Amino acid sequence: MVQPAVLIALTAVEEQKLTSWARAATTPQRLARRARIILGSAAGVGSRRLAQQERLSRTTVQRWRARFVADGCDGLEDRPRCGRPRVLAPTTRALVVALACERPADRNVPLSRYSLSELASEAASVLNTEVGPSRSTIWRWLTLDALRPWRHHCWIFPRDPHFLELAARVLDLYACRWQGQPLWADEFVISADEKTSIQARRRLQPTLPPGPYQAARVEHEYERQGALQYLAAWDVHRAVVFGRCEPKTGKAAFGRLVDQVMAQEPYRSARRVFWIVDNGSSHRGERAAAELRERHPRVVVVHTPVHASWLNQIEQYFSILQRKVLTPNDLFSLQHLEQRIIAFGGRYSALGKPFAWTFTRQELERRIRDPLLDTAPVPLTVAA
Repeated sequence: MVQPAVLIALTAVEEQKLTSWARAATTPQRLARRARIILGSAAGVGSRRLAQQERLSRTTVQRWRARFVADGCDGLEDRPRCGRPRVLAPTTRALVVALACERPADRNVPLSRYSLSELASEAASVLNTEVGPSRSTIWRWLTLDALRPWRHHCWIFPRDPHFLELAARVLDLYACRWQGQPLWADEFVISADEKTSIQARRRLQPTLPPGPYQAARVEHEYERQGALQYLAAWDVHRAVVFGRCEPKTGKAAFGRLVDQVMAQEPYRSARRVFWIVDNGSSHRGERAAAELRERHPRVVVVHTPVHASWLNQIEQYFSILQRKVLTPNDLFSLQHLEQRIIAFGGRYSALGKPFAWTFTRQELERRIRDPLLDTAPVPLTVAA
């Protein structure tokens, strides 16, 4: 004798939840189908009709009815599955992670760095097995530990015994302080440098614009139209760019840049104008600083330490200039190149957004004390 189907009576909460599952676009289809089965059963639709509507077997419809009767809405969720038995032992994963954290030379392996395939081969060699973990398995393990042994970045440890003292002065100026005192409203901070040997390259064929499913195309071959030097000064807090193009660099060219800036207000009548520069030949040493002070008594030259060009904010602007103006390089002449560079300086100044410099004196002191605390290299700056 066939047992009659158990009548399903839904509470208001259950009906609302099942309706939400059935109608929501983000619900997994298997769960939405089960919700429609229960809603149809509660409305009096038979299991045979529900099986036809959902294109399932009648047995499957009855099974989900029975699970709902036993466990409610929770019964419609997938039950935990045991899955395939684990083949690789946890010690194998630990070994792979340890290999990824070592230099190949430490194990007398003639490699500069490991790839996934080489890690798999080395792990099989250490385990003394013919087949080790697969490349995909190793990639999954390393991803969980955020390891990328095939990548590297270069860094240089500061060797200047006065590095902290020199760098801290620059960082204090970025924070509007000098020698422990806040800057006055009529004191300004200028970051300056040269971007040398900028070439104007005229492509042998015109650059083609982007199209549907097609990136812009730039001819590989070109004719050199010459090169120029771009000298620029960046007002750190007012976010204004001053620049000029010269045929060559040197003290004279840099002096003309300083004259150009100091001839304008508010710098002409400022109390002090701090010029942050690196140790390039155009402005290296105390002698160059003294010569600039003779021409402009309000100028205070502040040198960055050696191998610390990242401290100079003008390098951030040069990076933006390279990405937005000079790449790709398809220019008809040096005049065209100069016009574009100067025009971009005016365009960028109109934004009026200083760089969001987040690297402080305290952070520098911490890294000098223990450079291995962080894996990220200096600098830590973010352009606005």
